[in-house]
This record gives sequence, structure tokens and C-alpha cells, in this order.
Amino acid sequence: MTLPASFLKSLEGIPGFDRDAFENVHEAGKQVTSLRINPGKWPDPDINKLIEGFSLHQARQIEASQIPWCANGYYLSERPSFTFDPYLHTGAYYVQEASSMFIGYALEKVCGEARGLKALDLCAAPGGKTTLLASLPNISLLVSNELIRSRVPVLYENIVKWGSPHVFVSQNDPRDFQRLPGFFDIMLIDAPCSGSGLFRRDPDAISEWSTQNVALCRQRQQRILADALPSLKEDGLLIYSTCSYSIEEDEDILDWLIKEHDLESVRIELQDKWQIVETVSEGKQAYGYRFYPDKVKGEGFFMGCLRKKSEFSGGVVHHDKSEMAGSTDRKILSEWVKDADEYAFILKNESYMAVSLKLLPDFNFISQNLSLRKSGTRVGNLIRGKLNPDHELAMSQIRHDNIPSLAINYEEAIRFLKKEPIEIKASLQGWVLVFYNALPIGFLKCMPNRANNYYPSDWRIRSESPFKP
Repeated sequence: MTLPASFLKSLEGIPGFDRDAFENVHEAGKQVTSLRINPGKWPDPDINKLIEGFSLHQARQIEASQIPWCANGYYLSERPSFTFDPYLHTGAYYVQEASSMFIGYALEKVCGEARGLKALDLCAAPGGKTTLLASLPNISLLVSNELIRSRVPVLYENIVKWGSPHVFVSQNDPRDFQRLPGFFDIMLIDAPCSGSGLFRRDPDAISEWSTQNVALCRQRQQRILADALPSLKEDGLLIYSTCSYSIEEDEDILDWLIKEHDLESVRIELQDKWQIVETVSEGKQAYGYRFYPDKVKGEGFFMGCLRKKSEFSGGVVHHDKSEMAGSTDRKILSEWVKDADEYAFILKNESYMAVSLKLLPDFNFISQNLSLRKSGTRVGNLIRGKLNPDHELAMSQIRHDNIPSLAINYEEAIRFLKKEPIEIKASLQGWVLVFYNALPIGFLKCMPNRANNYYPSDWRIRSESPFKP
């Protein structure tokens, strides 16, 4: 691959940039595959038990090695066909670029033992960084937002599969968050950028790079930040990141944030062997962290962490206008949700959602000010005193353990994920939760002569497996 001369010239003098090594790694074009396991669904520390299915069903020996800055992150020796791994569809892991997993490390270092924090992932689709934040012990409430309507479905799907009950999905413009002044303790803005950090993974993006596009991206980044920052509380943390190498989109933005919005830089502790390049901005000496693919095993990435100094203006008022389940409905719903006493059951669009009682005031406030696409866990709808369970419940970590279940093998799991019928035991009747190797994958409704597959149609596997059954 040939990198534009104007692009390479724009990087000269930036700390950590080694032109020869940088060109060589792009010319080699080696792809790096990495994933991050879901501790809420795969607490087993032995990663080999998770990836053995790749080798078994795809006739390839795939090995895993630890990503140094992410306890749950692993490199794979080669890229398998993730589509035909049922574990992916159960939410056992997320395929994520390794460099961006550094965000989780940074937040854990800065937040320390703090708990009960409210976080916003502002530009969230497809959901990799949201699932990363959702697994941090510091965060009790997470709003995952995506402005572009066409990108919301894939965000919703990935969040549902992850199964965390404290994540809300919204579709709002950054300026809409000004209705929540001083609400969030943590704000992550992985900003739209010129994308030069992904040239190795996506060579077609090279033709779209220009200094003019960098300038346009910088303006967009400033607009997004300025619109959203009022919702960050005093002493709250902003994580700003891009997949761009351009200093105009990286260190210059940190300087602008400090100068115009009264933030201060926060330094992150590094280990030298990681070869992450720490930079200091020219204007305000803000710390930034650069990932170069000739130095780290990952793609190009930039991140800065800042703390908001100024006090927010305005107050936050919570209003309780949710329609709660009555005692009869609540008794039925409680049979499907473990620790049901800890949840409010809220009726919306004929379906009941389970929202933690601890988060109920926040839910009421957020739902009145934002356009929510997911709130807590959708349990299902009640018809004549019986629940039709939703797929969100199947994937959620709050589902009750006493739901009737059916264990299926690999071939049956693939048929289920293609929304094809599978054979069932004659003794099974009603709603049954299907499991693949102890992880839930969806609901069947069993009747005397057939079983209806309730896996979401839009999520089904459409392609044919390249592997022998």
C-alpha cells in the first residue's frame, strides 16, 4: 500500500513517528485480530476454553495471547469466522481493536475505587467501547448514544447481546445532552475523524484522506465537544479519542478544550514495554497517548484524559411519571427475573422493562429528556396473564435461573441462529430458553408438534457456513 506523500509529511515532527518503520508496517499489511471477553458471561479465566471452538469447528489451530493493557483482552493468532461461532452471538466476547481497549485501563487507573458513576458514550456505534465501559466496576449507569439513525440497530444488537442491565441506548444529537446539566461523571467521546489510524485495516480509506478533510473533522469534533460538555459534572472525566494521527484532531483539540472549556489534563501511568507514546501538547502541555502500529500490536489510535474544573449551571430535577406494574403483573414478571425485588417493572409500548430501583430516578429523568431505544432490560409483554418473553431477557444477566431450558450442540446452534427449526424433546412445552455450552442464545416456544424459533429475524445468520458440518 502506498501512503500519500502529503499525509506522511503532515506527521513529520510528531512524537513517536518513525517514517521508515511506519511505511514498512503499512506495506506489510499484516492484520491484527483481537477480542475482549465478557466477564458477566464468561468469568472463566481460561481463554482457551472459549476459543477451542474456533479450532474444533473451523479446522484451524488458533491461539490466544494477552493484551497487556486489558485484563479481558486477547490477541488471536489468526482471524476465525466469527459469524459461525455461537459464542459471539451469546455475547461471550466482543471483537474489538486492541489499541482502543486502553480506554478501560485509563478509566480504572483514574477512577480507582470509586463506584456508582454515571457515564456517557456519546458516539457509540457499533458498541465496542460501550461494552468495554459496561464491564467496568466503577460504572453503575451507562448511556450509549448514537446520532446516526442507520447505526443504531447494530449498537442495540451488540448491547443486548452483552446483557448488562445498567445500559441505556439513545439516539440524540450531542446538543440534546444539555438537557442533563452536570449529570455524568464520565464522558467518552470517540470522535468522528479522518481515520488515518485505520489505513492498514482499511486501505480504501487512504483515498479519502486530505488536509481539507482533517480540517473539517476538527470543526466537527469541536462542535460535538462544545455541545455535550455541559452534561459533564464538575470534577467529571472526559475521555477524548480518535483513530487519527493528525495533530490537529488530537493534541490541538486537547489544547482547545483546556483553553476554551476549563478542563485540565490527567496523566495516565504507562509501562515502557507497552511502547505507547506519551505526548505533551505544545500549547497547554496536555498529555496524550499515541498508538503506532510499528510500535504496538494494534491499529493507530489517540487518547487524552481531562478533568472538568468548572461548576455546571442549572439544576437536575427528577420526575416520576413511569407506569409501574400492578401487583398481579409484578408477580408474573418476578418469575422471570432473579432478585426481582431490586427492580421496577415499567410498562412502555405494551412491553414491560426491568429497571434497577437504584437507577429509577435517573431513568425517569433521562427518558423525559432523551430519545431512548433501550432502557434496562425489556422483559416482554403480558397477554391474558402470561408473559411472552423478549429476546433482551434471554440475553440479560438478570434472567431467572428457573426458566425451562434446552441444551443444544454446535450444529443445532447454527441452525437456531439461522432461524431454522430444531428438534425438541416431546416433554418440553411452552417457552424454553435455549443454551449453547451453558450460555443462553434465545427462546423457543414449544408446542405438541413443533417449536417456534424466536431468534430476532434481523440478527439471523444469512450466509452459508464455509465449514463442513
